[in-house]
Amino acid sequence: MNVTEAVESRMSCRAYLPTPVPGATLRAILDSARRSPSGGNLQPWNVYALTGKPLAELLAAVRGKLFEHPRGEGFEYDIYPSGLAEPYRSRRFKCGEDMYATIGVAREDKPARLRQFAQNYAMFGAPVGLFFFIDRQMGSPQWSDLGMYMQTVMLLAREHGLDTCAQEAWSAWHRTVGECLQVPPELMLFAGMALGYRDDAAPINRLVTDRAPLDEFAVLRGF
Repeated sequence: MNVTEAVESRMSCRAYLPTPVPGATLRAILDSARRSPSGGNLQPWNVYALTGKPLAELLAAVRGKLFEHPRGEGFEYDIYPSGLAEPYRSRRFKCGEDMYATIGVAREDKPARLRQFAQNYAMFGAPVGLFFFIDRQMGSPQWSDLGMYMQTVMLLAREHGLDTCAQEAWSAWHRTVGECLQVPPELMLFAGMALGYRDDAAPINRLVTDRAPLDEFAVLRGF
């Protein structure tokens, strides 16, 4: 698989087969992703990878709190800006509507939507959960570096026949994740990521999100 094929086949996978991911494969992905760029070569990424019993224990800890706190413990950063303007607001709205349409959940069915959202905290059934942290002293440029590392991980996963779903939703459980993983307090949880083998029979994995045409966001001069 070349890079273009990896980019074009990457998707946010929300249903996985229970097939285990070999430790050597995951190690190879995370190791190769070290070549991701970062300003000043700071390499401001920290990754915790879980599978088997450690992952099951973390998911159980969160599951035990979901009934009383369905929206988590609160966020340490804003995932979306308040008062999101166009065209971003419409893009976000359509993405959500298209996703729920694949599983037949109507907009007015709030309980069903909450149940589906809670699948984030089961890693959508993926056998591997990745958690990405950044040192609290870092600023927005280093956050973008962490994002580039995550993107590299996702593309390398495709090369190995795996799929992923990056999940900023996990930041809502930063306290529980930090406690369960014994993360140093100077690290902030940015996102989780499900990783595993895609369940092609799951309707939700048929979602193909829209992308704006090139001329809508790019200015090319002198070409």
